Amino acid sequence: MNSDSDSPLRRIRNIGIMAHIDAGKTTTTERILFYTGFLHRMGEVHDGNTFTDWMEQERERGITITSATVTCVWKDAHINIIDTPGHVDFTAEVERSLRILDGAVGVFCGVAGVEPQSETVWHQADRYNVPRLAYVNKLDRTGADFERVVEMIQERLTPLAKPINIPIGREDGFSGVVDLITMKAWTFDPLTWGSDVHLEEIPPDLLQHAEEMREALLESVSEFDDELLAAYLEGHDIPEDLLRRAIRKGTVSGHFVPVLCGSSLKNKGVQLLLDAIRDFLPSPLDVPPCQGFDPQTHAEISVPPDPKGPFVGMAFKVQTDKYVGKLVYVRVYSGTLKKGSTYLIGNSGKRERVARILQMMSNRKHDLNELHAGDIGAFVGSKFLSTGDTITDGSLDILLSKMHFPDSVIAIAIEPKTKADQESLNDALARLEEEDPTFQVRIDKDTGQTLISGMGELHLEIIVDRLRREFGVGANVGNPQVTYKETITRSVDCEDTFVRDLNGKGNYACVKFRLSPLTLQQSEGEVKNLYANHISPDKIPTEYHKAIEEAALNALNDGPLISGNVERVKIELIDGNFNPVDSNELAFRIATSMAVGKGLREASPVVMEPIMLLSVLSPDDFVGDIIADINAKRGHISVLRRHNEYQQEIVADVPLSELFGYATRIRSLSQGRAIYTLEFKKYEITPAQVQSAVLKRIRGYVE
Repeated sequence: MNSDSDSPLRRIRNIGIMAHIDAGKTTTTERILFYTGFLHRMGEVHDGNTFTDWMEQERERGITITSATVTCVWKDAHINIIDTPGHVDFTAEVERSLRILDGAVGVFCGVAGVEPQSETVWHQADRYNVPRLAYVNKLDRTGADFERVVEMIQERLTPLAKPINIPIGREDGFSGVVDLITMKAWTFDPLTWGSDVHLEEIPPDLLQHAEEMREALLESVSEFDDELLAAYLEGHDIPEDLLRRAIRKGTVSGHFVPVLCGSSLKNKGVQLLLDAIRDFLPSPLDVPPCQGFDPQTHAEISVPPDPKGPFVGMAFKVQTDKYVGKLVYVRVYSGTLKKGSTYLIGNSGKRERVARILQMMSNRKHDLNELHAGDIGAFVGSKFLSTGDTITDGSLDILLSKMHFPDSVIAIAIEPKTKADQESLNDALARLEEEDPTFQVRIDKDTGQTLISGMGELHLEIIVDRLRREFGVGANVGNPQVTYKETITRSVDCEDTFVRDLNGKGNYACVKFRLSPLTLQQSEGEVKNLYANHISPDKIPTEYHKAIEEAALNALNDGPLISGNVERVKIELIDGNFNPVDSNELAFRIATSMAVGKGLREASPVVMEPIMLLSVLSPDDFVGDIIADINAKRGHISVLRRHNEYQQEIVADVPLSELFGYATRIRSLSQGRAIYTLEFKKYEITPAQVQSAVLKRIRGYVE
């Protein structure tokens, strides 16, 4: 523990609730708000009246679409919770939440166990090294099996997961929880919706199993605390506080994942989860200081969470609110920001004033006078802030690392129902694009159509629905289209010279580049293309280098085959020439654009298509037909494994273009009994015959 153990920061828990769709995240959040006294009546997802699912679309469909932020107090802990979506189409909401959180709770269905989206969000949390708890929910349902779910977590997600409590009874006989730390049985009074908790002795038939599980727990966590290890080796009784301290050390360091159990819908086990959030998940003081870099020197800068330090925060979400306009959610890492003061946007250099600071409680708002290190709040009145921007008070020149968002893979054409709606549609689309980093709007330069693209059919369906309801704009939409990209398959050298008189003034620039293809590994993550400069200033003065780099990378936005984005290309500036009188920035931009465009045409360009990760859970009887269908869709099966006694899981890479209407197809193949999830995995070069068909369709091109 730090010397600042009395600091208010020590009591803050910034956590996210994450899981596969329908594992019970929103119900669990609702129970947390009830037991902490924030709500006096619990809502239910199936009734469409939960506190955190406030959008009309969420209440109608029974799913979470946008992450909601709520704050509550449990004992002395101040808990900021973000309830994230489980559907893969809204993965950006999970990504930006995990980027700014200190801890997370992974919720798993006691029947289905580790589902495809559970794996996705778990690995997103791995990327940001977020300490987490696992909570196995729905243990009252037929087919629930706590031990099997724990095994699945250990096999598929992390071997570091170990139970810290176990269920009493199975399925509809599930009646309570044994806490392995206190070795007491917890039962929850149904007449008070589980608010009254009874601590009793462990039932005799469970005692031996509970002692074995406690022994396994002690063995796992003893390495995190020398005092506990000595007591354990000497065979002494282990005090509760010593065991909690060791579990906390292991959890905060990321080397241990406590597994809890319960049934949120039946109001059992949630108080133990709240205790675990308070006792084991980190405060802002427990996690490593936020890391940024100096934009000039690129030197790393560490930002400790000090309310008296220089102000540093990150805008992690933009939301359009019908009452206050643009809302920007901010996580503060250091310092204090007061209402009425100004902040500097590190990414753009613009300065803005904070008109209002709000504490967001789902869609309700409370005014605040200031935000301190460790706090999460929202600003009103910002014009220039966007997702991922670093904000400071100007005393520290720093940029925090950007968030990583997947590419949008599916597009539809959209037009207003009436000409009068055109301006309203453009305005609404611009606001939605600002709000959602995975939603993009562009004009097709060949047809003049407005195209909107997103993460999947449901994502775009919700966007069109929001246009109608929130913005009052009627729109006609076309059929979904795949977003293709381009790349090159061989290295070429290309050069061009721009010589022209414009308005009586000479313009001259000469550039030579080498274009070469990158492998998928080289271009993974946020680096889609690489640029390198290999010439000396006497060939081309340094003042033109930045313009050449920008023009070269911009030229990759318009591929030679289908005018798509070109990726996995390395561009090297290898030669050039200038004229001290006639050379200027514009001439070098034009020469660069012409040279790179010529090089792309000569470098054997090919079309790339999005490949989706398809995961199907199917009863045994239909597995053969589903595999045959995947093979017919140019799919490659990577995993075939038993999910439970009755179902198998098929995981395959399948081109998105083959999967339109798959919901209907899988229903007919499995008599409606198989379920599937889809998420974007990567772009891959299309086979020759598929490329030929794509070119014919997009450009009327015949090879």
